[in-house]
Amino acid sequence: MMQANIHLRLAVPEDVPVLRELIDASVRGLQTQDYMPAQIEGALKTVFGVDSQLIADGTYIVAQAEPTAIERTGAQYVQPELMIVGCGGWSKRKTLYGSDHWTGREDALLDPLRDAAKIRAFFIHPAWARHGVGGKILEACEDAARAAGFTRYEMGATLTGAKLFGVKGYVAVQRISIPLVNGEFLPVIHMEKQA
Repeated sequence: MMQANIHLRLAVPEDVPVLRELIDASVRGLQTQDYMPAQIEGALKTVFGVDSQLIADGTYIVAQAEPTAIERTGAQYVQPELMIVGCGGWSKRKTLYGSDHWTGREDALLDPLRDAAKIRAFFIHPAWARHGVGGKILEACEDAARAAGFTRYEMGATLTGAKLFGVKGYVAVQRISIPLVNGEFLPVIHMEKQA
């Protein structure tokens, strides 16, 4: 299964139910070494989740795994449906992090000549972690933001994601502590990179 090709495409509203399941699995499966259970639960209700603005803007990407074998059904070959194994995006809006239920959203547009594009909402299915999915999505996001005129990128990286982003040239600027709905706080790292 891990040798399957990865295909990227823009997310569409119909992907939202699958993305919700993916995000939940990603957070619960990959972030347990960096966050306590109460932080994970609070973050899933406060900042982690689908950001429909990214989908509407056409800046949210899903990675799909192509099956490695074609199934034979009767006399016809049927290719199984591609499975979404990761997601991530970039934004031309001021919001640095957060899903639809995050109250600290700033949807004003950024100026590419002055502002950094926001790299946002990366989640990889645990079975596909460390197989290049996140790096492939990140490269596509950076390319699209650069094509839109941005020369810098920034993000609010989770402690888990900061490891990947550090390898990809992002530098930690400051630590941020996000208040969660359950009274906990989620530490994240504000990171930046020049295009």
